[in-house]
Amino acid sequence: MSRPLCVMLVAAEASGDDRGAGLAAALRSRLGGNVRFVGVGGSQLAREGLVSPFDIAELSILGVFEGLKAYPRIRRRVKETAAIAVREQPDVVVLIDSWGFTIRVAREIRSLAPGIPLMKYVAPQIWAWRPGRARVLAGAVDHVLSINTLDAPYFEAAGLPMTFVGNGALALDFSMADPARLRAEIGAGEGEPLLLVLPGSRPGEIERIMPAFEAAVDLLKGERRALHVLVAAAPTVAASVRARVAAWPHKAHVVEGERGKLDAMKAATVALACSGTVTTELALAGCPMVVGYRLPPMTYAVLRRLVKPPWVTLFNIAAGAEIAPEHLQDDCRGETLARDLAERLDDPRLRARQIAAQDAALIQMGRGGPDPSEAAADAVLKLVAERAAPA
Repeated sequence: MSRPLCVMLVAAEASGDDRGAGLAAALRSRLGGNVRFVGVGGSQLAREGLVSPFDIAELSILGVFEGLKAYPRIRRRVKETAAIAVREQPDVVVLIDSWGFTIRVAREIRSLAPGIPLMKYVAPQIWAWRPGRARVLAGAVDHVLSINTLDAPYFEAAGLPMTFVGNGALALDFSMADPARLRAEIGAGEGEPLLLVLPGSRPGEIERIMPAFEAAVDLLKGERRALHVLVAAAPTVAASVRARVAAWPHKAHVVEGERGKLDAMKAATVALACSGTVTTELALAGCPMVVGYRLPPMTYAVLRRLVKPPWVTLFNIAAGAEIAPEHLQDDCRGETLARDLAERLDDPRLRARQIAAQDAALIQMGRGGPDPSEAAADAVLKLVAERAAPA
């Protein structure tokens, strides 16, 4: 009997952990017990049998200068991760999201074990900024799994094989979501206003963004005592989010886990969201939102010169218009966030218009395309078969 296929998955943050778990499940559905997983990941990959050598929360670093400060620690973790590949000799390594960490891991593995095929799952958004990264990636990995069709011309020009697998956020299944259960659980009657707060999944995001989000909630609660507030806490920051919310002067509920998050997205009247994948998920749930984000000032100054689109929310970029209000950096303040949230809480017609515009943008983004986990699993197995075939 042949040995089980060994797949190394490297996910350095919550979104990658989720994406990696979907890929692992799709591979297991095809191969049953004839596959095993090694590498780095969080709680969701742990449920798929992957034992991570360290907590990925310490890799959740956002910002050029923060990354420089953390470089010695990151470098150690890169070496530990590459050592897994050397020890286990996997049939393929899939590096998920987290450009800064995974590109270093790719280079380290390539130098130590050049025969192991490397795949990057989720290409950097080179159509938005830094098109030169296509050439960098082409020199580090053998194949890229893209979630955006805009990537193709850049990777073709760089000579890097690419498979479009679709956007996982666009395939999110809300069929089992139970907003009525969640509302009953927190004591929010049908039709009563419910604000969902999603402050991010990185410790640095909680530190920089949560104060503005808290100020917005305070202002809204001061004017709307009947407003219910729910905070979704990602696994990587759940403890710190719970501690902060517990200290709030007004009552709020914290929801954790994927099921609770999906229930909350369907139940919410409006959401206050950190920029990221969660904005697409909210749009799929039919939830109007206001988006806020803060980067370290020096990092923002650098990125402002590099980023091409005038917005950061993907469906805004796809639509070429600001469907969801965005408040970035100094504009991400309690007063500005509360103002836009209040407008949506008070005006059902405005909410309906925003939901319709979000829906139209999702169609432009490829909603209804392939299931990303299934398509990614097919691409992984195809690459493994090609490498195993005699020359």
